[in-house]
Amino acid sequence: MYECPNCGGNLKFDILSQKLKCAHCLTMKDPYEVTREKDAEESNVFEATIFTCPQCAGEILSTDTSAAEFCSFCGASTILDSRISRELRPARIIPFKQTKEACKSAFISHIKRSPFAPDDLKDEKHIESFRGIYMPYWSYDISQQGPVRLTAEKSYRRGNYLYTDRYALSGSINAQYHNLSYDASSSFADNISEQIAPFDTRMQIDFTPSFLSGFYADTADVDSSLYENDARALANNASYGEIKRVPAFSGLSFKNSGALDESLHTECPAAKRVMYPVWFMSYRKGDRIAYATVNGQTGKVAADIPVDIKKYVLASLIMAIPIFLFLNLFFTISPTITLICSIALAAATFFIYIFEVVKIYHRDKKDDDRGYLFRHTFHSSAESNHKDEKADTPPAKESGLLSGSKSNKAPVGFIGSLAAMIAAVIVCVWNPISDIWYYGSTSLIFLGILSTIIGIIRKYNILTTRKLPQFERKGGDDSAL
Repeated sequence: MYECPNCGGNLKFDILSQKLKCAHCLTMKDPYEVTREKDAEESNVFEATIFTCPQCAGEILSTDTSAAEFCSFCGASTILDSRISRELRPARIIPFKQTKEACKSAFISHIKRSPFAPDDLKDEKHIESFRGIYMPYWSYDISQQGPVRLTAEKSYRRGNYLYTDRYALSGSINAQYHNLSYDASSSFADNISEQIAPFDTRMQIDFTPSFLSGFYADTADVDSSLYENDARALANNASYGEIKRVPAFSGLSFKNSGALDESLHTECPAAKRVMYPVWFMSYRKGDRIAYATVNGQTGKVAADIPVDIKKYVLASLIMAIPIFLFLNLFFTISPTITLICSIALAAATFFIYIFEVVKIYHRDKKDDDRGYLFRHTFHSSAESNHKDEKADTPPAKESGLLSGSKSNKAPVGFIGSLAAMIAAVIVCVWNPISDIWYYGSTSLIFLGILSTIIGIIRKYNILTTRKLPQFERKGGDDSAL
């Protein structure tokens, strides 16, 4: 805690003034001027309180010692365990620019564009639970300097002959790429960090722990080596693209794309630790959790938004009435064509359902989260490995994905469409004289389709939420930001 020199109150970072402010006497202090004796020492570490959730083992840190009573990662309302730790000091930080009120307004505007969002997601108590968290990132600087030699060719036809001219291109390059950033926390899903990007890295300033006063920070547990090749590839492709866009090289086909690191003399010094601001909210529903995040610098919103089934079905029925009237007035469709079209629609819903199940399976295994996979692969405990063996069960048995429930006792969502399609195919093959069989089968199919659509929405809601996290983190004072 940083004490006010006038009244002894707690100085906290004020976003509007970009200074530390005392809530009691309104004293303002420059963050770089406010130092405690242990902060004044030139060191690559600083002292912080690590709060650990007893339910999911998620960790956040703060320069304040007051107890945290809510876990942002699993949504648990519980007193978080705390310990004092010496953390590695980031090199740079982007302070919060968006206030909590601005964050809430941005989220409300975002949620208004989702008419089928559940009402409780719009509840003030959820919106009020946004918490300012500094997320750790690795920042890479790439330099490319030296002579460049590339090969290219150009083909053209004259008469019956195809000619190919080959070129040896030479020149020099002097390119610099700064602050290519990738999130350094396994608890911060890659798809979330990508959705709220970019940050304006030109606004980075030197880090001092007082910027964290009044906020929290996530702990970094992903090694910088994970993203170095990505940073190199990004710089290489950008430079290579600029070279190919030179007017004199128009129409040439370059042949060096496989060895750009060497061709462009790409160098990547050690990555820097940086912190970027994020407003973070968790919305827990049963054994799933949804996250909403707001870029604390730009106000860009990324949110997991489930669908309210009742709202969706009601809106669909209302929209179906004018569509039915329009088709009935202007089109005459034979019973056979009606049945065939309904079979095609049922087949489409069937495959959409299966596609959703596969996506849920991979999302819950976090196959798209490289930071989590890195942490899970190289730093997990024996207990974590045991959990992996359980997680490797087929999709049909994992978390009730096919059944839509934990117990696997509920009917599979696509059974309605499948049964209706089978009955309709039988009718088509039988080819009865009476139209009642066709219209009856069509009605049965649409009931099956409705059942499957409800199942798809349920699967979509699983896809837009996440399994409650379980982190495998150890205590001690050697953890790094």
